[in-house]
Amino acid sequence: MLYAYNAPAEAAALYAKDEKSMNTLLAPVNSTPIVNWNITGKVVSATGEALPGVTVLLKGTTNGTATGVDGTYSLSVPETGGTLVFSFVGYTAQEKTFSGPGPLNITLADDAKALEEVVVVGYGAQKKSDITGSVVSVKSEDITVVPVTNASQALQGRVAGVNVTTAGSRPGAGVTVRIRGNRSFSAGNDPLYVIDGIPITGGLNDISPQDIESMEVLKDASATAIYGSRGANGVVLITTKRGKLGKPQLTYDSYVGFSQALSKVDVMNGAEFAEYKRESRRATGNYDDADPDADAKLFQPVELESIELGRSTDYQDMMLRKGMIQNHQLGLNGGTESTKYSLSLNFFQDNGIIKIQDMSRYTVRLNIDQQIGKRIKLGASTLASKSVINGYDLNPYDDALSENPLGVPYDEQGNLIFLPTNDGLRSNPLSELVPGANINREDRMRIFSSLYGELSIADGLTYRLNFGPDLIQSRTGNFTGRLTNARRNNDPTAGTKENQVFNYTLENILNYNKTFAEKHSIGFTGLYSVQQRQQEATNIDVQGVPAEQMEYYNLGSALTVSGVGSSYQKWNILSYMARVNYGFKDRYLITLTGRADGSSRFADGQKWGIFPSVALAWNIQNEPFLHDVAWLSMLKLRTSYGETGNTGIDPYQTQGSLSRTTYSFGNTGVLGFRPGAIRNNDLRWETTRSANIGLDFGGWNNRITGTLEFYQQNTRDLLMNRQLPLTSGFGVVLANVGSTRNTGVELSLSTRVIPGNENGSFSWDIDLNAFANREKITKLFQGEEDDIGNAWFIGQPIRVFYDYEKIGIWQTDEAELAKVYGQKPGEIKVRDINGDNKITADDRVILGSDRPKWQGGITQRFAYKGFDLSVFVFGQFGNMILSRIHDGDRTSLFGRYNSLDVDYWTPTNPTNAYPRPNQNQENPVYRSTLRYFDGTFVKVRNINLGYNVPTNFANKIRMQSLRIYATAQQPFVFSSYVSKYKGVDPEIDPDVTDVQTPSISQYLLGINVRF
Repeated sequence: MLYAYNAPAEAAALYAKDEKSMNTLLAPVNSTPIVNWNITGKVVSATGEALPGVTVLLKGTTNGTATGVDGTYSLSVPETGGTLVFSFVGYTAQEKTFSGPGPLNITLADDAKALEEVVVVGYGAQKKSDITGSVVSVKSEDITVVPVTNASQALQGRVAGVNVTTAGSRPGAGVTVRIRGNRSFSAGNDPLYVIDGIPITGGLNDISPQDIESMEVLKDASATAIYGSRGANGVVLITTKRGKLGKPQLTYDSYVGFSQALSKVDVMNGAEFAEYKRESRRATGNYDDADPDADAKLFQPVELESIELGRSTDYQDMMLRKGMIQNHQLGLNGGTESTKYSLSLNFFQDNGIIKIQDMSRYTVRLNIDQQIGKRIKLGASTLASKSVINGYDLNPYDDALSENPLGVPYDEQGNLIFLPTNDGLRSNPLSELVPGANINREDRMRIFSSLYGELSIADGLTYRLNFGPDLIQSRTGNFTGRLTNARRNNDPTAGTKENQVFNYTLENILNYNKTFAEKHSIGFTGLYSVQQRQQEATNIDVQGVPAEQMEYYNLGSALTVSGVGSSYQKWNILSYMARVNYGFKDRYLITLTGRADGSSRFADGQKWGIFPSVALAWNIQNEPFLHDVAWLSMLKLRTSYGETGNTGIDPYQTQGSLSRTTYSFGNTGVLGFRPGAIRNNDLRWETTRSANIGLDFGGWNNRITGTLEFYQQNTRDLLMNRQLPLTSGFGVVLANVGSTRNTGVELSLSTRVIPGNENGSFSWDIDLNAFANREKITKLFQGEEDDIGNAWFIGQPIRVFYDYEKIGIWQTDEAELAKVYGQKPGEIKVRDINGDNKITADDRVILGSDRPKWQGGITQRFAYKGFDLSVFVFGQFGNMILSRIHDGDRTSLFGRYNSLDVDYWTPTNPTNAYPRPNQNQENPVYRSTLRYFDGTFVKVRNINLGYNVPTNFANKIRMQSLRIYATAQQPFVFSSYVSKYKGVDPEIDPDVTDVQTPSISQYLLGINVRF
């Protein structure tokens, strides 16, 4: 046993005690042992709500800690006594003395100015009470509660005005984010992402959601105009976790679970398929039920055997599996007054529900902030990421749905039968899953940094230099073997694609903030910025790989090079920006912003765009006439107006292009070039002019808070292809034509229904948001004339479903009327809109749009005695979807491929649902009308049940805090599309054009540990 002693430096020593020597004196010393006290407790708000993340610091030292998710803390301090300082954003710091070990519970009072919470805005941060624009913040706990690959998915249903959809359930699938609707036809509608102050390209799949401290969504012109030409579609600011004052804290966060298909597509089994195939022949007179040999004439031997044995192969079930998802994050956080650091290591893996689809990602993040003297501060945020995605571009699921269930996938020895039937176009879909048969592998590396230096020039005046390099290197390898449906015993193919992107941003920022006479607050931000992006890509494709084991690693040995390509792009943006904030007595606020952007993508004379905005706000609760209204804690009216831009076109489009062609030179054919696209030197920015009115309110010490917003956005000079006469030699030219409008209302509401207390009594909180956006086209290239060819209509959303309207199936007693339209009983009946007794293109109508009439989400949080439960539900209402499950082979109904198990018409089953199967038509007439459904749904997106282990027990196992939790992700979906029409998931990305890996639900177990 070792004892430490207090002694002068020159006489420090150790006193050892053991069984052999009771008193072995190593040096003369004092014999007073040092014993530390353990101070524990819980920190809550005035309403009894546990406060996680409160800094607890021994005054005059760097010895400190932070409260856990349940508000508890534990700190080892010298036995001499002292003072603990408790501090947290939005609350008044409190000091508490101690003279011995034991519990020390603290209740922090709201800051006298309850709105002093600091919110990140463009190029800085502001007090929430000073914000004049539309800004919504999503904190770390809301981001990490949902197990997602891409942090953007955490915004789904949590921010009014933001719509998030995922392109299927394949691991690594992309995410589409829309803020206040769509504005553009071809220049893109994705928001701008800014990480630690640096605008990025390349998406968020490389970033661990556990590394994010907060995400701020900027929605109106006042908030986004500071980003000028890239702010029209909204801006998402991402702040990563940084070091905090206190001793080093080690954290470990982990979850492991499984994924399963939300449901299976209801296709026909063997007996149903056999009857469906018979009916397709009855319709053409090629199946006689009175003929005892009718089946023998129709079915193949393997089909007859399956019918006789009652055998049916469920290829869908054989292809799907239970997937596995896991995430592990190790973090280290701490710092002194001069140096703060945060380090994290993360491993994420998602093995999909189809065997050949998976994703692995490794990330390392290091954030450092260093104070040098009183005037200089340096810092860096660096992220390194390595990811591997397998099978993203492979889709064997569609083949499994269409495969004949009367076929046999394996022989008696258990070997795959490549051709289960003699159908010349169908092979065994399970052969696509054989290791090495199909390979699609993307290896991606990314290094992103945000470096800064800040100089305090004078009181309130600072200069900051930001530099953000971003390097992305990716390679995709593809291989398709002989025994696949794509090759069907032909030579294997292989190929690689390599892509390298280097992006950098350099910003010079001058900030000035000062308050005069305790009444006038002035803020100024000036910016000079340069951003450049350079991209190089190469690809090669070959055919005839001599040995399949080579995959795509020895392309030079292939028999044929089928394609070689390369590309290069480079663009620059030069920017100047100024923003002025003025406040008078914390009541009246004004923000003026102006930004000038110059883009290399446009021609001379059109490169520069100017984007101004103005915003006004009135903190009504600070008016003297409301001082006696005790229940009112916040009431702010704000309005904004301004312009933002969109540069979302590829470089060089103003310069025209050349295309390769062939021509005859004498008697010899040679290659040459011809004009491929006409140039347009008048191309300019798309510009969005926005107006916004908002009301922020709160009552009863902010027990209820909310925001109500109204907005209108008008976008002009839309970049789209204008049609040209073919006599010009060109079909189209890219031009600024057309305009759109988005109008909407948004409501956000938070309430502490039942506040808890420091003793862990029951608490109940609700966060709710609902919003509606009306999107419409107001002008096209022919003015206010519809473009029917592209299904663009004045007064309608950008995407509508323009088709014939199905009103049923022609019945037997309607045979004569059906003849008038060239049809017969059993076929789809559509509405004759103009009543001319014939169906033509003029009878098509706008059936609906994929834009919801309104949508929203609600999160409920409950807590009691260490237990916590959160339930997150969101929904979309009033939209239409185009179901790919109800398209293609699944509803072709010609008796060859398997089909959805639908209620089809027969003479003895006069339904109005689906037409009669018919072997003589590959697709029913007007089959496209079978694809449209009401897209309304309500989803239970996430259920999270956790338990915070008591601090005393956690301390015994050398932990500061320990939380154990279970999560169910998307366990329930309520929709008529699912319950009535055999759909799987009504939340569909409209840009997906084929059947994708089915949507999933996930069930997880996880822990959060702080040491």
